[in-house]
Amino acid sequence: MVMGEMTQDVEVVVIGGGPGGYAAAFRAADLGFDVMLVSDDPRLGGVCLHRGCIPSKTLLHVSQLLYDTRHAETLGLRFNEPEIHLDQVRAFKDSVVDRLADGLTRLADKRGVQVVHGRGIFEDSRTLRLEGADLARARFDHAIIATGSKPTSLPGTEFGGRIMDSTVALTLPDVPSRLLIVGGGYVGLELGSVYATLGSQVTIVEMLDRLIAQADPDLARPLIRRIDQITEAVYTHTKVAAMVEHEDDVEVTFDGDVEQTERFERVLVAVGRRPNSHDLGLENIQVEVDGEGFIEVDERRRTADPRIYAIGDVVGGAMLAHKAMYEGRVAVEAIAEQPAAFDPAAIPAVVYTDPALAWAGLTELEAESRGIEIEVARFPWVASGRALTMDVPEGLTKIVADPRSGRVLGFGIVGRNAGEMISEGVLAIEMGALAEDLALTMHPHPTLAETHGEVAELFLGSAVHLLPQSRDD
Repeated sequence: MVMGEMTQDVEVVVIGGGPGGYAAAFRAADLGFDVMLVSDDPRLGGVCLHRGCIPSKTLLHVSQLLYDTRHAETLGLRFNEPEIHLDQVRAFKDSVVDRLADGLTRLADKRGVQVVHGRGIFEDSRTLRLEGADLARARFDHAIIATGSKPTSLPGTEFGGRIMDSTVALTLPDVPSRLLIVGGGYVGLELGSVYATLGSQVTIVEMLDRLIAQADPDLARPLIRRIDQITEAVYTHTKVAAMVEHEDDVEVTFDGDVEQTERFERVLVAVGRRPNSHDLGLENIQVEVDGEGFIEVDERRRTADPRIYAIGDVVGGAMLAHKAMYEGRVAVEAIAEQPAAFDPAAIPAVVYTDPALAWAGLTELEAESRGIEIEVARFPWVASGRALTMDVPEGLTKIVADPRSGRVLGFGIVGRNAGEMISEGVLAIEMGALAEDLALTMHPHPTLAETHGEVAELFLGSAVHLLPQSRDD
């Protein structure tokens, strides 16, 4: 029998090589399972590593350096206008991706995870057909679906040419003179910031009444101010009514608060993502999907088919790499019959712009919609010694707590390095900590993280660097 006709028996097969998939495969191997990881990408890492999280954060770091260089004069430093060499920027981005991808390959090899490059399609609840691979089939005891998601296009349009999705935008094909960003969420603001700093005249259009609508308005406000400063225009409560691609530009007609037609050299569509649940052979097994194509799972990430689990973007909810990795661990430990469930009290969200925006747990918007009584304290960074030494006073640290017990229910930060700071708030929420616990935790001075303790003291009425807030505020 030739290799391509072989069927191999494994205990756990994971379909998808992104953060959720490789995290699940590695955890399963660590628990002693015989593991096969099937990925239709040539290297492990998935969208996050190759076409999402890591490339975008690399470019955002370049963008922040450019911004700081241009605004250093307020600190008494004067630089010539930086020279931007796109080829070298691309090379640096690619080197970061290569280094991390090579590391995942080594980790898979050291753990004994068999990586099969090809596409997995279910034939039944025990068999996975492998297309484009050296093996024909895998017969498994349990399977974990971690196939992720893909960008959503606008109705009536397709990606290609001058209309880009995030994957193409991250390759830095060029720096267009005029760029339209359709969508004012995470991806739109991050990539809009990159291109604006590199020299594009950027316009952002958002159909809702404000940018980054998932975040509380007080946290989003400093970021929106910065976006207003670095972009040509921001159109809210406006949608794209028509888009026609020409040889040299794209003609876009807007409808809503702004009703006009403009031409852009390129358009980036960032209006969300849809699950990769099609063409997996789900009709051959008992797995159920909802009307949007997301796979339905229980708290242990088990589908309606007891042998098959699903994690990450393909099950919906927060489409974040760290959420997928967490779910991967839960699914594997459930297969191992350990006490495991996906029940986080807080899933941190981060927008890696400058200023960055991060939040976790209960927001004010959610509390209002659910009728939950809360008390909020806000510590503005204009009162932070460290923020002033860094010339980043536009930040804010915020706590959402139960007014009677003082238990921390939510946490938010906007400002430089907010994403690096949010974890203390996440830990407080997960542990059921009180604002008093944060206030009594000694934070080094002067640091931005010190604002965690400051906002807790403000909540308790014992603030040092601000006057105590009235309970009626």
